Amino acid sequence: MKYCEAQAGRVFVLRLQDGEILHEQIEKFAKEKGIKSASVTVVGAADKGSILVVGPEEDRSKPVRPMEYILEHAHEVTGTGTIFLNEKNLPILHMHLSCGRKDQAKTGCIRKGVKIWHVLEVIIQEFIDCSAIRKIDPETSFELLEPNG
Repeated sequence: MKYCEAQAGRVFVLRLQDGEILHEQIEKFAKEKGIKSASVTVVGAADKGSILVVGPEEDRSKPVRPMEYILEHAHEVTGTGTIFLNEKNLPILHMHLSCGRKDQAKTGCIRKGVKIWHVLEVIIQEFIDCSAIRKIDPETSFELLEPNG
Protein backbone atom coordinates (compact mmCIF):
# COMPACT_ATOMS: atom_id res chain seq x y z
CA MET A 1 0.00 0.00 0.00
CA LYS A 2 1.10 3.52 -0.76
CA TYR A 3 -0.56 6.59 0.72
CA CYS A 4 -0.31 10.30 1.44
CA GLU A 5 -2.34 12.71 3.53
CA ALA A 6 -4.39 15.60 2.23
CA GLN A 7 -6.67 18.30 3.60
CA ALA A 8 -10.19 19.19 2.47
CA GLY A 9 -10.31 22.13 0.10
CA ARG A 10 -13.06 23.78 -1.91
CA VAL A 11 -16.34 22.11 -2.84
CA PHE A 12 -17.86 22.69 -6.28
CA VAL A 13 -21.41 21.93 -7.40
CA LEU A 14 -21.86 21.61 -11.17
CA ARG A 15 -24.63 20.74 -13.58
CA LEU A 16 -23.51 19.30 -16.88
CA GLN A 17 -25.88 19.76 -19.78
CA ASP A 18 -27.35 17.76 -22.63
CA GLY A 19 -24.75 16.45 -25.07
CA GLU A 20 -21.65 17.37 -23.06
CA ILE A 21 -18.99 14.69 -22.60
CA LEU A 22 -18.53 13.89 -18.91
CA HIS A 23 -14.76 13.53 -18.56
CA GLU A 24 -13.99 16.40 -20.95
CA GLN A 25 -16.13 18.88 -19.01
CA ILE A 26 -14.83 17.87 -15.58
CA GLU A 27 -11.18 17.92 -16.67
CA LYS A 28 -11.68 21.32 -18.35
CA PHE A 29 -13.31 22.69 -15.19
CA ALA A 30 -10.53 21.27 -12.99
CA LYS A 31 -7.89 22.92 -15.18
CA GLU A 32 -9.72 26.29 -15.15
CA LYS A 33 -10.11 26.22 -11.35
CA GLY A 34 -6.60 24.90 -10.60
CA ILE A 35 -7.88 21.67 -9.04
CA LYS A 36 -4.91 19.31 -8.66
CA SER A 37 -6.67 16.53 -6.74
CA ALA A 38 -10.25 15.80 -5.74
CA SER A 39 -13.00 13.26 -5.31
CA VAL A 40 -15.95 13.43 -7.69
CA THR A 41 -19.51 12.13 -7.38
CA VAL A 42 -22.12 12.28 -10.15
CA VAL A 43 -25.82 11.50 -10.56
CA GLY A 44 -28.06 11.95 -13.58
CA ALA A 45 -28.34 10.33 -16.99
CA ALA A 46 -26.13 9.15 -19.87
CA ASP A 47 -27.26 9.26 -23.49
CA LYS A 48 -27.29 6.51 -26.09
CA GLY A 49 -23.92 6.09 -27.78
CA SER A 50 -22.02 6.60 -24.52
CA ILE A 51 -19.08 4.21 -24.22
CA LEU A 52 -18.02 2.35 -21.07
CA VAL A 53 -14.81 0.38 -20.64
CA VAL A 54 -16.09 -2.83 -19.06
CA GLY A 55 -12.95 -4.85 -18.39
CA PRO A 56 -10.00 -6.42 -20.13
CA GLU A 57 -10.52 -9.13 -22.75
CA GLU A 58 -8.33 -11.44 -20.67
CA ASP A 59 -7.83 -11.14 -16.92
CA ARG A 60 -4.02 -10.92 -16.81
CA SER A 61 -2.91 -10.51 -20.42
CA LYS A 62 -0.30 -8.02 -21.54
CA PRO A 63 -0.81 -5.80 -23.28
CA VAL A 64 -4.15 -5.06 -21.67
CA ARG A 65 -6.92 -5.03 -24.27
CA PRO A 66 -10.00 -3.23 -22.92
CA MET A 67 -13.54 -4.23 -23.81
CA GLU A 68 -16.17 -1.58 -24.52
CA TYR A 69 -19.92 -1.44 -24.06
CA ILE A 70 -21.97 1.14 -25.97
CA LEU A 71 -25.25 2.24 -24.42
CA GLU A 72 -28.09 1.72 -26.89
CA HIS A 73 -30.52 3.96 -24.98
CA ALA A 74 -30.50 6.66 -22.28
CA HIS A 75 -29.67 5.29 -18.81
CA GLU A 76 -29.92 6.55 -15.23
CA VAL A 77 -26.40 6.84 -13.79
CA THR A 78 -24.43 7.27 -10.62
CA GLY A 79 -20.66 7.34 -10.38
CA THR A 80 -17.66 8.15 -8.31
CA GLY A 81 -14.10 9.01 -9.19
CA THR A 82 -10.96 10.97 -8.54
CA ILE A 83 -9.01 13.78 -10.17
CA PHE A 84 -5.21 13.86 -9.95
CA LEU A 85 -2.58 15.58 -12.08
CA ASN A 86 -0.64 13.42 -14.51
CA GLU A 87 3.05 13.75 -15.36
CA LYS A 88 2.18 16.49 -17.87
CA ASN A 89 0.53 18.48 -15.05
CA LEU A 90 -2.97 17.94 -16.48
CA PRO A 91 -5.94 17.04 -14.24
CA ILE A 92 -7.15 13.55 -15.20
CA LEU A 93 -10.51 12.13 -14.11
CA HIS A 94 -10.72 8.41 -13.30
CA MET A 95 -14.37 7.54 -12.79
CA HIS A 96 -16.53 4.44 -12.84
CA LEU A 97 -20.19 4.79 -13.64
CA SER A 98 -23.09 2.46 -13.01
CA CYS A 99 -25.79 2.80 -15.66
CA GLY A 100 -29.29 1.34 -15.32
CA ARG A 101 -32.32 0.98 -17.56
CA LYS A 102 -35.35 -1.12 -16.69
CA ASP A 103 -34.06 -4.31 -15.07
CA GLN A 104 -30.46 -4.17 -16.39
CA ALA A 105 -27.33 -2.38 -15.23
CA LYS A 106 -23.86 -1.90 -16.70
CA THR A 107 -20.83 -0.56 -14.85
CA GLY A 108 -17.58 0.66 -16.33
CA CYS A 109 -14.95 3.35 -16.72
CA ILE A 110 -15.97 6.54 -18.54
CA ARG A 111 -12.65 7.31 -20.27
CA LYS A 112 -13.94 6.48 -23.80
CA GLY A 113 -16.75 9.07 -23.65
CA VAL A 114 -20.03 9.30 -21.77
CA LYS A 115 -22.49 11.80 -23.22
CA ILE A 116 -24.92 13.57 -20.91
CA TRP A 117 -28.65 12.96 -21.45
CA HIS A 118 -30.34 16.23 -20.43
CA VAL A 119 -28.62 16.68 -17.04
CA LEU A 120 -25.90 15.36 -14.77
CA GLU A 121 -25.21 16.75 -11.30
CA VAL A 122 -21.59 16.78 -10.12
CA ILE A 123 -20.00 17.36 -6.72
CA ILE A 124 -16.23 17.94 -6.66
CA GLN A 125 -14.48 17.85 -3.25
CA GLU A 126 -10.99 19.27 -3.68
CA PHE A 127 -7.97 17.95 -1.78
CA ILE A 128 -5.17 20.33 -0.86
CA ASP A 129 -1.62 19.63 0.33
CA CYS A 130 -1.76 16.32 -1.57
CA SER A 131 1.40 14.97 -3.21
CA ALA A 132 -0.26 12.20 -5.25
CA ILE A 133 0.02 12.21 -9.05
CA ARG A 134 -0.77 9.84 -11.91
CA LYS A 135 2.26 8.20 -13.54
CA ILE A 136 2.41 5.97 -16.61
CA ASP A 137 2.94 2.33 -15.67
CA PRO A 138 5.16 0.77 -18.39
CA GLU A 139 3.60 -2.70 -18.00
CA THR A 140 -0.05 -1.69 -18.45
CA SER A 141 0.22 1.80 -20.00
CA PHE A 142 -2.29 2.96 -17.36
CA GLU A 143 -1.82 6.32 -15.63
CA LEU A 144 -1.65 4.88 -12.10
CA LEU A 145 -2.04 6.88 -8.92
CA GLU A 146 1.22 7.36 -7.02
CA PRO A 147 0.23 8.67 -3.57
CA ASN A 148 3.78 9.61 -2.61
CA GLY A 149 4.13 11.91 -5.59
